[in-house]
Amino acid sequence: MAWERKIMRTVRVRNDQSVGQLARLLAAISDSGGTVGDIDLMTETSRSVVRDITIYAEDTEHIDKVVKAMAANPGTKILQVRDEVLELHQKGKIAIRSRFPIDSMATLRLVYTPGVAEVCLKIAKDPSMARLYTSTSHMVAIVTDGTAVLGLGDIGPLAAMPVMEGKAMLMESLVGLSGVPILLNTKNPDEIVAAITAIAPTFAAIQLEDISAPRCFEIEERLQKTLDIPVMHDDQHGTAVVCVAALTNACRQTNTDIKKAVIGQVGLGAAGYAIAKMLMRLTGNAVLGTDLSAEAIQHFEAVGGQGSSLSEIMEKCDIVIATTGAPGLIKPGMVHKGQIILALSNPNPEIDPDQALAQGAAFAADGKMVNNVLGFPGIFRGVVDANASRITHEMLVAAAQTIADMTPPGELVPSPLDKEVHRAVARAVATTAIAQGIARAEYVPYVEE
Repeated sequence: MAWERKIMRTVRVRNDQSVGQLARLLAAISDSGGTVGDIDLMTETSRSVVRDITIYAEDTEHIDKVVKAMAANPGTKILQVRDEVLELHQKGKIAIRSRFPIDSMATLRLVYTPGVAEVCLKIAKDPSMARLYTSTSHMVAIVTDGTAVLGLGDIGPLAAMPVMEGKAMLMESLVGLSGVPILLNTKNPDEIVAAITAIAPTFAAIQLEDISAPRCFEIEERLQKTLDIPVMHDDQHGTAVVCVAALTNACRQTNTDIKKAVIGQVGLGAAGYAIAKMLMRLTGNAVLGTDLSAEAIQHFEAVGGQGSSLSEIMEKCDIVIATTGAPGLIKPGMVHKGQIILALSNPNPEIDPDQALAQGAAFAADGKMVNNVLGFPGIFRGVVDANASRITHEMLVAAAQTIADMTPPGELVPSPLDKEVHRAVARAVATTAIAQGIARAEYVPYVEE
């Protein structure tokens, strides 16, 4: 599949107007190992045809090889090679805009001095009025130190900004929240906690992002105790919610009782630890877990997990979840008949789902099918709308159950672009907060403006 490749380019070509010319060019791309995406016709004359062809490859070296193969095809001339990913990111992907046009002195006086003073005094007298009269009611801080960015590792906060912008775009477009990227130029947990605590009055909630384990556990826990607004590390809990939803559907499709199944978690980083912890609370059973880090296994055992090994998990477990970032870690011969295997590392899973199925797995999926964008927008919309003070296990379970229940027949999870799913998740999270008595506002569902 094209989206399995890492690098994309759009190549504008001019082909001779002759029978089979395009087919020969596409064959040249395929023979060089490239994958073709969109093909757009730009212009056509009696002598030539100009098209934009999107190609995918493994890396920049491979892209160069594919482009050279295209250029060498008789009757083809390369006019332009564009990197649309870089083009899209120029000047950033987000911006803060005014909700009202300032087109007169009268309006200026209303939004700024002298009119704004009245609002300031009202909030000074009753701080709860800030929720009604300022943007804090829909602003979420997306905070990172850049130490665990995607599968890229510790690349620093500035290099993490494109990911933070992407998260903000998803929040705004899917549920109407204003996500604000916050880059912290420190890896010290004390300094991170102090910085977030200091800026917290600006926001309705805090989303921690791409902070490496085990520091992320301490940072989240300390902030949750310190602040009276929701704090959630998305790499942990957003991923866990979507994974549990996917696993729920996998169990439905294979008639597996999740509460009776033996579950193994391979990889106990931020995502793996949270997935296993959520499953243990959900099922009431210990999960077998393994990791290269002895400290990670000890941390896992401290919350009720059972330390194990890859071989033992593959031998004993009915359900295996892997979040290691190690492609091909699970060998086909390790799979036994009837297992459910979710190999969630991107872009390359611990085992290809087709290989697992060929070895007798009852169900297999990879990380491209399980995207945490299904979780965090609705979760944050729900807690913000309910003005909840924190995010609980029960709220996360409600989110996972909603995602599972809204999945079309035969699919593992719904489309992440389905706004109805995100609204339903928000509603489930908010109503759960109300039922638990931690909502501080009457719930009013978000309606897109």
